[in-house]
Amino acid sequence: METVAEKKSYQANSNGYYGTFGGAFIPEMLYPNVEELRNNYLQIIAEPSFQKEYNDLLKNYVGRPTPLYRANRLSEKYQTNIFLKREDLCHTGAHKVNNTIGQILLAKRLGKQRVVAETGAGQHGVATATVCALMDIECIVYMGELDIERQAPNVARMKMLGAEVRPATCGSRTLKDATNEAMRHWINNPVDTHYIIGSVVGPHPYPDMVARFQSIISEEIKWQLKEQTGKENPDYVIACVGGGSNAAGAFYHYLDNPETKLVAVEAAGQGLTSGHSAATTALGTPGVLHGSRTILMQTTDGQVVEPYSISAGLDYPGIGPQHAYLYDSGRGTFLSATDEEAVQAAFELTRMEGIIPALESSHALAVLGRLGAGLNETVVVNLSGRGDKDMSTYMKYID
Repeated sequence: METVAEKKSYQANSNGYYGTFGGAFIPEMLYPNVEELRNNYLQIIAEPSFQKEYNDLLKNYVGRPTPLYRANRLSEKYQTNIFLKREDLCHTGAHKVNNTIGQILLAKRLGKQRVVAETGAGQHGVATATVCALMDIECIVYMGELDIERQAPNVARMKMLGAEVRPATCGSRTLKDATNEAMRHWINNPVDTHYIIGSVVGPHPYPDMVARFQSIISEEIKWQLKEQTGKENPDYVIACVGGGSNAAGAFYHYLDNPETKLVAVEAAGQGLTSGHSAATTALGTPGVLHGSRTILMQTTDGQVVEPYSISAGLDYPGIGPQHAYLYDSGRGTFLSATDEEAVQAAFELTRMEGIIPALESSHALAVLGRLGAGLNETVVVNLSGRGDKDMSTYMKYID
């Protein structure tokens, strides 16, 4: 039988570490901001008034619970029981809003007047702009110049919601660079600004805080699966991983259930050996990225390697520290899918189930044939977002 200590081992300790990963490696100027969060977030989240407001917004604004849908035709093809957790049906089109609702309520209670955020595919940016509009708080979103070009619909949505979208023009002009710019902004505006990080990355307490807000995903999966199948623990939970917030939420309540296999799928891009990939665990080594010790793609002298993926939300050169620990400890199984495999999986789901998934989520769908799941086994795929934003990419593959 597992001890209490073992049951807690996959969560952050008091210093924000998951095993040897995590912590807060930050400039001195950021220390007061991070300490303010660290000293207050658990107490604020636990307050009855916070919980009431948060849960009310999740239900009546976001549209939770999201359905857990048995994909009958997909199940028949892969000869197993496949369920899709429909985060694509959340308000704003992805799971990101679960976190931004929580963080905007936290920012209000800390007396902040401005919010800054980073975004890749634009879903976190839209979700942040949405809650800032809802709460009448100024919003600045940093987005890579390249991502602004390939995610134009989400840029338009952010601007319509009243956010200022600032391009990150350095480096690969993608998510990593947007994160750098957002952190610089926070350093220069430490008193009145809250930084809403969109994934389980960054200095402690962000990885733990974001995972807590996203844990509603697995909380719902447990009772929904029991309602439909009689058991609350699936044999597999699959989710795509860039930084890894949707995976952290889908895995959260299964971390201590070894009978449930946790499968994280990274973006192999044009192939693991192509030089154009974002498969962090396959290509990375331990190091510090954006304020925490994790696994990241880097050169032998510690320079970050530019990631690549067809998906704007997965081309990040690292993973969250909890995922690094899940990989290092063997608790999680980390696979990867190429651009081509992800696109094929997207078209398969669309034409078999009438659901157009985000390119990010399509990476998770792409490994269904590799699991070896049996007829009597249950597979839950976290469908983290919908494919509206990716239509310009998908159109290139339509005859």
